[in-house]
Amino acid sequence: MVVAAENAGERLDRVLAAGIETLSRSRLKALIMAGQVAIGGRTIRDPSERVNAGAEITVKVPQPEPATPQGEAFPLTIVYEDDALIVIDKPKGLVVHPAAGNWTGTLVNALIAHCGDSLSGIGGVRRPGIVHRLDKDTTGLMVVAKTDRAHRKLAQQFADHGRTGPLERGYLAFAWGAPDRPRGTIDRPIDRHPRARDKMAVREGGRAAITHWEVLERHAGADGKPVASLLACRLETGRTHQIRVHLAAIGHPLLGDDTYGPGFKTKAALLPAAAQAALTTLGRQALHAYLLGIDHPETGEFLEFHSNLPADLENLRQSLAAGEQ
Repeated sequence: MVVAAENAGERLDRVLAAGIETLSRSRLKALIMAGQVAIGGRTIRDPSERVNAGAEITVKVPQPEPATPQGEAFPLTIVYEDDALIVIDKPKGLVVHPAAGNWTGTLVNALIAHCGDSLSGIGGVRRPGIVHRLDKDTTGLMVVAKTDRAHRKLAQQFADHGRTGPLERGYLAFAWGAPDRPRGTIDRPIDRHPRARDKMAVREGGRAAITHWEVLERHAGADGKPVASLLACRLETGRTHQIRVHLAAIGHPLLGDDTYGPGFKTKAALLPAAAQAALTTLGRQALHAYLLGIDHPETGEFLEFHSNLPADLENLRQSLAAGEQ
């Protein structure tokens, strides 16, 4: 590529990122530092190198390295797939990305096996591009990029959180008790818990976090008061455990959430017998990502996906309703 007059004096990595949409800026910086970029035939290893108008830049892109971690073939529920991305309906118990204690059997392992050579080499390695996550025991819709360009475009949408763009993320949450209003917004910052490092908490000075909620169903307990409710939640930000932390902060933690609602276990005695049994067998927080809307990173077409409640949560829902008949 040739540097345009309006780009004179800008950083090399910034100019390349603007001119080569198929590669992320981080990937381009890595290529520069690896000696794969030249200006006028002279190899440049400094991403901050300033460029001159009319300078000719060449970029060598090596073949993607083999995937790390390795692929593991096991069934996935695929909602949509094309050359740029894949949307899956994640089951409970599936960890998204390899990490300490879960180096194998993750969604990433399964996607590497499923996608194979259709992964174009995100960051120089054949791997799926994770732009958002669901907790291990949260079910529902996730989109994953298959190319560097798609990863870059999708990451921009998730960074914007739908404030100015099209992104939509909706969750169905079974909560203890019921808010006294039909709908509302929780606007409270979230940060690491000061003592339990595996937990998050509402904390002053934390990162901004906004959750919008609406009551869909209220379910009365043995005392005639609301013992549980089904809420539809929409995220305006994407903090770790955001819905779980926010609902607990307003006194309505998720059913089955032993991390953020352990003090509510005694309320199970107020549930109908069938609902008590359903909650016991649930073994996880009652949260499902039912709605996902994105702009396709290649075509710009708006795509919207819906996922029904999985069997365990549908059983819980029906058991709560049956106890009121």
